[in-house]
Amino acid sequence: MGNICVIGPRDSGKTTYLAALAYKMRSSKNSKKFNIQPLGDDSKDIAEKAENIICQGASFEPNKIGGMTKGVDDLPQYSFNVEIHNSWFTKPDSFQLNVRDYPGEIFEKIADRDRSDPICEEFIEECLRKDVIGCLILLTAWDRAADALYNQVMNRFIDLMDDRDRTKDFRLAVAMSKSERGELWPGRLDPETDLFRLHLPNTTDTLRNSRILSQNLVRFYAISTFGVLDRNDPRPNRIDERGKYGKASVLRHTKSWKPYNLIEPLHWLSQTTKSKGKVK
Repeated sequence: MGNICVIGPRDSGKTTYLAALAYKMRSSKNSKKFNIQPLGDDSKDIAEKAENIICQGASFEPNKIGGMTKGVDDLPQYSFNVEIHNSWFTKPDSFQLNVRDYPGEIFEKIADRDRSDPICEEFIEECLRKDVIGCLILLTAWDRAADALYNQVMNRFIDLMDDRDRTKDFRLAVAMSKSERGELWPGRLDPETDLFRLHLPNTTDTLRNSRILSQNLVRFYAISTFGVLDRNDPRPNRIDERGKYGKASVLRHTKSWKPYNLIEPLHWLSQTTKSKGKVK
């Protein structure tokens, strides 16, 4: 069993990603087969919402600080039992994941060394506890301004890991979300080279050239919650529109819904040895 944090800036698709993970029980024919069983009320609720919201061409209300959200304990926590079938001849990998969905504002406040915000302070303490094995970081923009922000956040986050003695046993799966976009889709096969180094060079250098962060603890991914229309029609299976909660991405064709690479970063994050908590 592993506790994992999912963070990213606003509009990076964190809640939609988790909803799709809970709802889409099997991967596409071209990737590893897996089964996902939502556990607990929050997980079952978001799976139902995926069917009632995503499949109906609507969008999720974003998580925000304020209102009913007074602290970390007020944020939803999702639990999944995951079983991955690598082949017919081997025993499937099975693990349980506990995932907290944090608002995008927290990601942006990490770079603030003052960190006077109480929820951000709670996040740091919860995320870097010893029973948390890693973090899935969803990034979505690729311009210079985004690279500068992401780089600042990653620098600060690595320092916070070091303060809590987590630079040797805390994994970072850094994913470009919404990679179905035409500018990004061709780079999904080698995301570190063709997405991160190309579009977010400063952020990538910080993660790869850190003197205090073990390099085997960082891996780069491309993921797409909505996917593309078809193998022979690689247009994004999503439409960007103004919705009830502002600008949102919604599913274009339900029958063509094939998410890309949703489970792989979580599978990698979960792979710690049972002895001494070391990573493989």
